[in-house]
Amino acid sequence: MRGRLDRPGLLFALIGLAGLALPLVQFKPNRIVLGEGLRLPDALSAGLPLALVLAALLLAGCLRWPAAGRLAASLAALVGVVLALGAAANALVPPDNTLARVAPASGFWLLLLAFSLMMADAVARLKPALPVRWMLLAAALVLVGLVLGSGALDGVSVMREYAVRRDSFLREGQAHLFLAFGSLGLALLVGLPLGVAIHQLPAGRRPVLSVLNVLQTIPSLALFGIMIPFFGWIAATVPGAAQAGVSGIGVFPALVALFLYSLLPVVSNTLTGLSGVHPATQEAARGLGLTRAQVLGQVLVPLALPVLLAAVRIVLVQNIGLAVIAGLIGGGGFGTFVFQGLNQTAMDLVLLGALPTIALALVAGVAMDLLVQASARRPKGARP
Repeated sequence: MRGRLDRPGLLFALIGLAGLALPLVQFKPNRIVLGEGLRLPDALSAGLPLALVLAALLLAGCLRWPAAGRLAASLAALVGVVLALGAAANALVPPDNTLARVAPASGFWLLLLAFSLMMADAVARLKPALPVRWMLLAAALVLVGLVLGSGALDGVSVMREYAVRRDSFLREGQAHLFLAFGSLGLALLVGLPLGVAIHQLPAGRRPVLSVLNVLQTIPSLALFGIMIPFFGWIAATVPGAAQAGVSGIGVFPALVALFLYSLLPVVSNTLTGLSGVHPATQEAARGLGLTRAQVLGQVLVPLALPVLLAAVRIVLVQNIGLAVIAGLIGGGGFGTFVFQGLNQTAMDLVLLGALPTIALALVAGVAMDLLVQASARRPKGARP
């Protein structure tokens, strides 16, 4: 029996069983009060059979069984838990009640975590090829879209907040993407040449990296706060600055702060990637008659591409999360809902900003991981 016991599966089972013991949903008379927690058997008429099925799947996951079966079971359980949340919301709130809310509680999040970990573990054990991983990512996004588009979750508190703020949600979503990808683009535009420069001129490495390290150690709230008086002063004293969009609050200081946070990963990874190419490879390229610029563009950069893409992944995921802070200084993005919810003590509004931010970061991280794997083919001359 000990040989058949799966240790990761045991951990997932403990998390999931804790989720079954805790409330699945929180029934609230309105969007502000805490309300009453209800476990799965109490929230749905068919909750007890579903809870038993989920418990059986969790306990079965403690044993070693085929990864494909584990993947199918965890996916089915994951969809079942999400649909149970929507069914509980529709069952507990009468159609004519516009004030009551049904929010996901701690039990729901633990069940979601347990079956998500089980599914990720099954995918890792299957070791699918790279095209299959892309297909799995696309299928997951389509499945999420189908569930959200089906209306099964329309009664859940977060979706009710979304229905009221649909237009502003789309607007803030565009602002969030602009901040994340715009700061990434600026960091690549400045950081890649800077990394190449300090690779070619070793004497400049220490001062450049020291300054960037200092910027990286400044807490995010402090850096965003520094932007307010600094750019406010520039907008007030420099002719034409305000007309060009420079201001103490808004998108501009948020974009600059995210850009400054992005420089260190881009510059350091560029330096690491270029330095990781074997010197013999560079000598061979020069022996073929390539100029210094050709060696850089045709040899060093292609061989350093996996490390450069890793920098893009770090910056993109980091900036998607940090862009939430921009809501504090009027920069827009999903942080607007987070801080509005905190001010109003409305956790559903906080989730409306937090959940898409987490989803964006996860999708971006997985997609960039796949791109890094696609580029890391270990050509000859590249150090591991």
